[in-house]
Amino acid sequence: MIPPQEASARRREIEDKLKQEEETLSFIRDSLEKSDQLTKNMVSILSSFESRLMKLENSIIPVHKQTENLQRLQENVEKTLSCLDHVISYYHVASDTEKIIREGPTGRLEEYLGSMAKIQKAVEYFQDNSPDSPELNKVKLLFERGKESLESEFRSLMTRHSKVVSPVLILDLISGEDELEVQEEVPLEHLPEGVLQDVIRISRWLVEYGRNQDFMNVYYQIRSSQLDRSLKGLKEHFRKSSCSSGVPYSPAIPNKRKDTPTKKPTKRPGRDDTLDVETDAYIHCVSAFVKLAQSEYQLLMDIIPEHHQKKTFDSLIQDALDGLMLEGENIVSAARKAIIRHDFSAVLTVFPILRHLKQTKPEFDQVLQGTAASTKNKLAGLITSMETVGAKALEDFADNIKNDPDKEYNMPKDGTVHELTSNAILFLQQLLDFQETAGAMLASQETSSSATSYSSEFSKRLLSTYICKVLGNLQLNLLSKSKVYEDPALSAIFLHNNYNYILKALEKSELIQLVAVTQKTAERSYREHIEQQIQTYQRSWLKVTDYIAEKNLPVFQPGVKLRDKERQMIKERFKVSWGPPPSTASRCCGGDTDPESLCLGRFSFHLFAGQGFNDGLEELCKIQKAWAIPDTEQRDKIRQAQKNIVRETYGAFLHRYGSVPFTKNPEKYIKYRVEQVGDMIERLFDTSA
Repeated sequence: MIPPQEASARRREIEDKLKQEEETLSFIRDSLEKSDQLTKNMVSILSSFESRLMKLENSIIPVHKQTENLQRLQENVEKTLSCLDHVISYYHVASDTEKIIREGPTGRLEEYLGSMAKIQKAVEYFQDNSPDSPELNKVKLLFERGKESLESEFRSLMTRHSKVVSPVLILDLISGEDELEVQEEVPLEHLPEGVLQDVIRISRWLVEYGRNQDFMNVYYQIRSSQLDRSLKGLKEHFRKSSCSSGVPYSPAIPNKRKDTPTKKPTKRPGRDDTLDVETDAYIHCVSAFVKLAQSEYQLLMDIIPEHHQKKTFDSLIQDALDGLMLEGENIVSAARKAIIRHDFSAVLTVFPILRHLKQTKPEFDQVLQGTAASTKNKLAGLITSMETVGAKALEDFADNIKNDPDKEYNMPKDGTVHELTSNAILFLQQLLDFQETAGAMLASQETSSSATSYSSEFSKRLLSTYICKVLGNLQLNLLSKSKVYEDPALSAIFLHNNYNYILKALEKSELIQLVAVTQKTAERSYREHIEQQIQTYQRSWLKVTDYIAEKNLPVFQPGVKLRDKERQMIKERFKVSWGPPPSTASRCCGGDTDPESLCLGRFSFHLFAGQGFNDGLEELCKIQKAWAIPDTEQRDKIRQAQKNIVRETYGAFLHRYGSVPFTKNPEKYIKYRVEQVGDMIERLFDTSA
C-alpha cells in the first residue's frame, strides 16, 4: 500500500496540473473569440474596398476608351498631313533639282545621284497617280536630261583617265614571269581608284535605273583604243630602241620549256637585224596582249554587268587581236615570198614566233574563254598557217640544197668551205633552237595515225630524217660542184674541207645526236669520206715522188767503178731524160742514154708537164700554197703526212745518187736539202707565208 503522505502529495500535483490546463484552455477560448472578431472586421473592410473598386472601374473605363479614340484620330491626322506633304513634295522635285541636273555630276556624283533618285520617284508617282499631269512631263524631261549627263560623265571619265600603258611597264609585266621567287602579281591601274568607283556607280545606275546599254559600247570603244595603242607603243619602243642602241630593251622570255634555247642563237646567214627586231617585237606584243587582255577583263568585271561581260570583252579586244593576227599573216605572206626567192634565212622568222604562239596558246585560250568561236579560232588559224609555210620552207630548202645550180660561179678558188655548206649548216643549227617546233611543222603535214599517237617521238624522228635528207642532198651537190675543179687534188681538198666542216659542226652541236636518231653511222661515214679525200689529195704528189722512187731507178753497186760496157748499158736504158717517166720511156724509147743525162732527168723531170723533180716540187708548192684548209688540226695532219712521205723518198734518192758523178756542177741540180723540202711543204695551205 502507498503511504498516506505520498498519496496526498501525488493528488496535489495532479490538481496543480489540472488547474494549469484549465487556464490554458481559457486563454485559447479568449484568443479564438478575438480572432473571429478580427476576421469579421477584415471581411467588412474588404467588402467595402471591393465596392469602391467597382465604382472606380465604372467611372474610368469610359474615359480610357475616349482617350484611345482621340489618340487614333490624332495619328490619322498626322499621317494624312505627312502624305499630303509627301505628295506636295513631288510637285517641287523639278524646281528643287533642276539646278543640280543642269550643272552636271562632275565633282559631286553622290549629290547628283540623290537628285536623280528623287526625280525617279516623282516620275513613278505621277505615272501611277496622275498620268495626265503636266508635272509628269517636267520630271520625265529632267530625268532624261540627267541620264544623258551621267552618260556624258561616264564617257568623260573613261576618256580623260584611260591612259596608254607604257612600254617599260608592259615589259616589266612580261618579264615578271622570269623571277625565281614567286611574287604576288600587282594589277595594272588603268583608272585612279576614285575615278573607278565613280565609273562603277554610274554604270550600275545606268543599268538599274537608266535602262541603258549604250555606255557599254562607249566603254569597249575607249578601252579597245587604249589596248591597241599600248601594243603599238610597245612595238614602236622596240623600233626606236634598235635604232638608237642597236639592241632593244627586252626582258628575256621565260626559258622554262624544252623547246626554248638556253643560249643566244647563232646569227643567221644574211639575216637582217631589222627582222630580228620585228620578230622580237611581235613576240613581246603577243605576250603583252595576253597580259593586258587579262587586266582588261579584271577591270571590265567591276564595271560591266555580268551577263554582258563576255560580249563586251569580245568587242573590246577585237582591234588589238585583229592587228596581231594581221601582222602574223603578213609574216606568213613574207615567208611565202621568201621561199619563192629561195631566201630561207628570212623564213626562220616564223620559227620563234610559231614556238611562242604555241607556248602562249593555253593562256590565250583561257583569256578568250567565253568569246565568240570566230574570236577563239583566230590564233589556231594563224598557227596552222605558220606550220604550213614552215613545213613548205623546210621542204623547199632541202630541194634547193640538192638542186643548187651554182657550179661554176662563186666556187672558192682555194678549195675552202662553200657558202652553200655554211648556210646549210647554219640553217640546221637554227633548227636546234626550235626542235619541237620544226618537228611539229613536219608532223603537221603527215596524215598517218602515228603522227597523232606518238606526236613527240614521231616529230623527233621526222626532224632527224629531214636533217639527214638535207645532209645527203648537200653531199650530192658538193660532189657535183667538186667536178668544176680541173685539178683532182683541189677537188679533193674542196670535198675534204666541206666534209670536215660538216662533221665538226655536227659534233659541236646537238645535231649529231639528232642525226643519230635515224642514222647511227653518220659520224663514221663522214670520217671515212674525209680520209678518202686526203688519200686522193696525196696522190697528187705521186708525180713527184714516184719519179724519184727506188722502184723506178736503175740498179747499180755504189762505190764500184762502172765499166764502159755497164756505163753504156745505163746510157741505153736511161737514154730519155726529159721525156715521159721511166716506165713509159722503157716502152717507147730504145736508144742509149748516158748516166749524166739520166741523173739530171731525175732532178728535173715532171711526170705530166715534162719537168724534173725540182720544177715539179716548186710548181706543186706554189699551186697548193694558195689552197686553204681552215681546220688547223687537219691542215697540220695533212702537211705532216705529206712531208714525211716526200722527205723519206727524196732523202733516199739523195742518199743513193747524190754522190754519183753525173755532172761537174751537182749544186746546179741538187737545189734543195731534205730539210728545205720539208719546210716548203710546211708552208702549204698558208696564203700568208
